[in-house]
Amino acid sequence: MAQQRMLQFVTVAKETPEKRDASVRAQDFNEIYREYAERKAAEQAGRCSQCGVPYCQAHCPLGNNIPDWLRLTAEGRLQEAYEISQATNTFPEICGRICPQDRLCEGNCVIEQSGHGTVTIGSVEKYITDTAWDMGWVKPAKPHTERPESVGIIGAGPGGLAAADMLRRAGVQVTVYDRYDRAGGLLTYGIPGFKLEKDVVMNRVKQLEEGGVQFVLNCNVGEDLSFDAIRGKHDAVLIATGVYKTRDLTGPGAGANGIVRAIDYLTASNRKSFGDEVPEFESGELNAAGKRVVVVGGGDTAMDCVRTAIRQGATSVKCLYRRDKANMPGSQREVQNAEEEGVEFVWLAAPKGFTGGTDVEGVMVQKMRLGAPDATGRRSPEIIEGGDYLEEADLVVKALGFEPEEIPALWSVPELEVTRWGTIKADFRTHQTSLPGVYAVGDIVRGASLVVWAIRDGREAAEAILTYLAQPSTVAAE
Repeated sequence: MAQQRMLQFVTVAKETPEKRDASVRAQDFNEIYREYAERKAAEQAGRCSQCGVPYCQAHCPLGNNIPDWLRLTAEGRLQEAYEISQATNTFPEICGRICPQDRLCEGNCVIEQSGHGTVTIGSVEKYITDTAWDMGWVKPAKPHTERPESVGIIGAGPGGLAAADMLRRAGVQVTVYDRYDRAGGLLTYGIPGFKLEKDVVMNRVKQLEEGGVQFVLNCNVGEDLSFDAIRGKHDAVLIATGVYKTRDLTGPGAGANGIVRAIDYLTASNRKSFGDEVPEFESGELNAAGKRVVVVGGGDTAMDCVRTAIRQGATSVKCLYRRDKANMPGSQREVQNAEEEGVEFVWLAAPKGFTGGTDVEGVMVQKMRLGAPDATGRRSPEIIEGGDYLEEADLVVKALGFEPEEIPALWSVPELEVTRWGTIKADFRTHQTSLPGVYAVGDIVRGASLVVWAIRDGREAAEAILTYLAQPSTVAAE
């Protein structure tokens, strides 16, 4: 009987959760997708073919046991489904919302390859975990035995929080240091509420606090507290700072007012959603209301910026990207959502300078074409001579990606080895750095990457740290 609930992909069509109408959702920062009803979640989970080699699982960075929790969902065994999901993923409700499933699990679904439409894995994952929260199945860590060893984690983003969760469950004493006034990193201040409502993140932070994780916020390492002091206080240290240094724009007029960093723009918007006082927003500096907005870049951060500008009441929003739609790094699903909401994409276009005096008034745009592939296999953009034109703009948002800060210099720790790209050099299995007892995970090692990879790194590093703490040579902190 149970088997009959599965293999429904031949007779049941793919159906994603309903999206709120674009004209309505563009007026607020609430999530755009509605929840599955229990019957619909079970129906869509039942489309899984239960294939012998689950490519969805193989292409998930966390190796999530997707076929098993889909089957349990189809059978109505939601608490067991949640437990299977939580076993490999510290934050399944977050991944269900923001992972690019179209590039990972869903994009490699066997029935998608056969033309039947992928199983809506992310939406089912979100439904399972949201149900678990509603039913009270999500519990704080309660270690069987408390251990005396302590670990300091620098950075309260997904990598650091994933490691903190696993270490606390093992009974280790954990302190997380972060420069912001709320934990969560980019989950809190970088990703807009229409993709990830903030109570989802805050609930996880509260769960960690109730499980015994200590948070030291508003703490800028290297200024408020030295790295050496943190090392001296703990038996091991994990660096999970992420990358926040913005790639810059060059050309005439690049320093004009009104040309802002994506991280500043998104942080101001998210703080406003929390109800904080944000002077830069109130002054209009980081507020798109009534402005002609141009966002430069083609990644997911650029998509977050253009969709935020729409919600803030911009008169027009355009996205400049130097390649075409097929070669952009951002999620095609996000591009579609942005187009529905009124964003105009200008493909094969790059800024060469800016007009205006003190305040920006326009972007000088040069048209591009795609030439031969570069070392990564992507076709390189080339300038079309004589194709320049002016794009009027009152606000320009730089969303060209992020680079690592110079941590060895900022933290006065020159012996911490970095790569030629400035990322911290760490073992790809244990995440151990050049310093004994110091580990590093997430974007500060990988460069700007996905939340799901940071979670995987954090979980792996926690296991390596537990092994390190168990060694007889490890000396407990005073």
